Amino acid sequence: MHRLILLPLALLALFASAPAAAMRCGNRLVTDGAQDFQVRERCGDPFWTDRYTDVVVIGRDGPVERQREVQYDVWYYNFGPRQLMRRLVFRDGLLAQEDTLGYGVDRIGEDCDPNRLLGGLSAGELVARCGEPASRRSRNDTIVRRAAPGIERWRDERREDWVYDFGDRRYVRVVRLVDGRVDAVDSLAR
Repeated sequence: MHRLILLPLALLALFASAPAAAMRCGNRLVTDGAQDFQVRERCGDPFWTDRYTDVVVIGRDGPVERQREVQYDVWYYNFGPRQLMRRLVFRDGLLAQEDTLGYGVDRIGEDCDPNRLLGGLSAGELVARCGEPASRRSRNDTIVRRAAPGIERWRDERREDWVYDFGDRRYVRVVRLVDGRVDAVDSLAR
C-alpha cells in the first residue's frame, strides 16, 4: 500500500522540480539564466530579433556616479501553426524572460490580413504574419525613472513606423510600434 502512495508522490516531486519558465526545443529545455549561445545551440536561429539598451545610474546625488548600460536582445521563435510562438528576452546575454505569444504560422509573412493588425501584437508576431515591412523609421524618447534617491534608470522608449504595402488597390498601412508592440495602425492612400 505504501508503494502505491509513494510512486505518485515521487512522480509529482519530479515534475514539480522542473523549472516553471522553461521552453522545450526538441528534447532539450531552455530555462532562465541560460546564455544566448546555449539557446541558439538548442533551439536554432530565431526568425526575428530585436535589440535595445537601458542605462542604470547609481549614486546620482553622491560624489561618484556610475552609469551601467544594459543590453537587451529579444528573440522570436515560431514552431508552426499548432504551437504558440515564444519571445525570449536576454539581459546582457542571459535569458531573463520568456513570453508565450499567439499561435505560429506555416510560413513567415504569408498570413497577413491588413484588417487584423491589432494593437498589442508584438513585433515578432507582426513579422510572422506579414513579413518584414517595406520600410522602417525609428525614433527614441529617453525616459528617466527615479526608483529611489540616487538611483535612476534611463530607458529609450522605442517608437517605430513600419510601412506595409498590400498591393495595387489597397491602402498602404503604417503600423506604429512602441517598445516592440503595435500601438496604432493608419491607412494611407496611394
